[in-house]
Amino acid sequence: MRLKADPHARWHDWLQEMARRADTPALRDFYAAFPDNPEAAIGDTPLVAIDLETSGLDPRQHGILSVGLVPFTLDGIAVARRRHWILRPPRGFSGESVAYHHITHSEVEQAPDLADVLPEILAELQGRLPVVHYHPVERRFLDRAVRERTGSVFRFPLIDTMEIEAKRHRRRWRLRLRRLLRRSPASIRLNDSRIRYGLPPYEGHQAVLDAIGTAELLQAQIQHHYSRSTPVGQLWV
Repeated sequence: MRLKADPHARWHDWLQEMARRADTPALRDFYAAFPDNPEAAIGDTPLVAIDLETSGLDPRQHGILSVGLVPFTLDGIAVARRRHWILRPPRGFSGESVAYHHITHSEVEQAPDLADVLPEILAELQGRLPVVHYHPVERRFLDRAVRERTGSVFRFPLIDTMEIEAKRHRRRWRLRLRRLLRRSPASIRLNDSRIRYGLPPYEGHQAVLDAIGTAELLQAQIQHHYSRSTPVGQLWV
């Protein structure tokens, strides 16, 4: 199916088509319930923050080691409903990445494959608009992993908090000004972005903690730069 030029119509048609073509009930329900109205106010939209820890940066060679998510709205974060899964990647992983994500080989050896917990994950995502920090990782890894296990495409609109920061701090005129002043570009990493809004630092690189941190960051971004009535279509990618 070819995507239309209008991104709003594109996503609506895409999600409807995926709901018809999905091979499993869990995927069908996920696509059918997706909140795809671009005019819906962000303040009225159920959200879910997602973060992945992976064994590397290339989904063709590396796999998902853990998934963390937490449901939230602009009014609050349902921390008690947070979920975290450690997974066994089909291609294994090297010890070099352990220092980054702190997931050990023994944990992975006893963990399920994504296929075993995918219905649970989809149930937690259902009816909520996903929010991530740096969408190429989540989008590419999730799509590849779900395709390998179900044969179905797994792609949908989401809000990227890093993209929001990039629009404000990586504009050309800002970069030129910082170069003239001999300053480095502003960091748009998750923790550095949080600090700009007065949010407390924390130990990152744990999927569920990064998901909570992403949810808090979006709440702050909307409060400072947008409004509760901002249409979600202005924010998603």
